Amino acid sequence: MAAPSIPSHVKAWVYSEYGSAVDVLKLDQNVAVPHVKEDQVLVKVVAASLNPVDSKRMRGFLKATDTPFPVRHSSHLSPVIVPGYDVAGVVVKVGSQVKNFEVGDEVYGDIIEKALDQPRQFGSLAEYTAVEEKLLALKPKNLSFVEAASLPLAIQTAYQGLEKTGFSAGKSILVLGGAGGVGTLVIQLAKHVCGASKVAATASTAKLELLKSLGADLAIDYTKENFEDLPEKFDVVYDAVGQSDRAVKAVKEGGQALKIVPETPTTPIFVLTSNGSSLEKLKPYLESGKVKPLIEPKGHFPFSKTVEAFSYLDTNRATGKVIVYPIP
Repeated sequence: MAAPSIPSHVKAWVYSEYGSAVDVLKLDQNVAVPHVKEDQVLVKVVAASLNPVDSKRMRGFLKATDTPFPVRHSSHLSPVIVPGYDVAGVVVKVGSQVKNFEVGDEVYGDIIEKALDQPRQFGSLAEYTAVEEKLLALKPKNLSFVEAASLPLAIQTAYQGLEKTGFSAGKSILVLGGAGGVGTLVIQLAKHVCGASKVAATASTAKLELLKSLGADLAIDYTKENFEDLPEKFDVVYDAVGQSDRAVKAVKEGGQALKIVPETPTTPIFVLTSNGSSLEKLKPYLESGKVKPLIEPKGHFPFSKTVEAFSYLDTNRATGKVIVYPIP
C-alpha cells in the first residue's frame, strides 16, 4: 500500500496548566505531528475514549509522577500536553524497527504504558499520534473503531487485575462499580472467560438489569443495601469505585480485595501496565462476542466537543465508556 500523505501539523486538544477541562483544555489547530521513533508507528486517529485517569491527570491529581510540562526546545515538542490514553485508528507510517504492523493496518491500544508513571506528553486526542508498536494490537474485525477505542485501558485493567488476584474457575467475585467502564468488563471476564462460580456487582437502581445482562448473578442496589452487610462473602472484591474500607469487609477469609481507584494521592492501588499482547490474548473473546464493549448511550461526542465529553465523564454517571468520534 502506498504511504498516505501526512501533514506536518494537525489539530489536537492541549493543555498547558492543570485544571478542569472547561478551564484549561483548548483546541490547537497547528500542532506538529509527533516524530516517529524506530519502534513506533504513526496512527491516524479515528476514535478515542476517555477514562477517569485522563481527567485526574489534567486536574493535577497525578502531579507527583506526571511528565513535567515540556519546554519549547525542539520542533517536535511544544509546552503543552495532549491528553488521551485510548486510541483506535489506522497505521500511516512505521518506524525502522517495527515488525508486526504495516501501513493500512487497523489498530487499537492504550498508548500510555505506565498509566501513572511519567505518562507521555502526546496522547490520543489529536488527528495523528505516534505509538510504540508493543502497545498496540490489530483491531478485532467485528468491532467498529468506536467500539475498539472504548476498550484498551478498561479491558486491560479488568483482565490484569483479575490475573493479579489469581482469579480462576469456581471462585466468587464482587464487583464494586459494576456499571462503569472497568466494572462492566470485570463482570463479563469473570463470568464468561474465567468461569466464576458467582458474580455479584453493585450499581444504582436503574442499572441493575444491565448488570444481570452482562453476567452478574447478584445485582446489588447500593442506594438500598450495604454490600458489606450481606451474609455472603467473596473470594475477590474488585473495587472500581474507591471504597477499600468497606470492600475488605466483604472478602472471605483467604480472599483479597483489589482496588484501582486512589482515595487519596498516596493510596496504594493496582496500576495497569499497558501492552498489546494483553489485547491479543483477549481477541478471541471479543471476536466471539463473549465479551462486549459497552458505550454510554449519551457518551458520543465529536472531536469539536471534547471539552463537553470530559464534563460528562466528570459527572461519574456514565454507563460504560465516553467516546470522542469522529476525529477529523
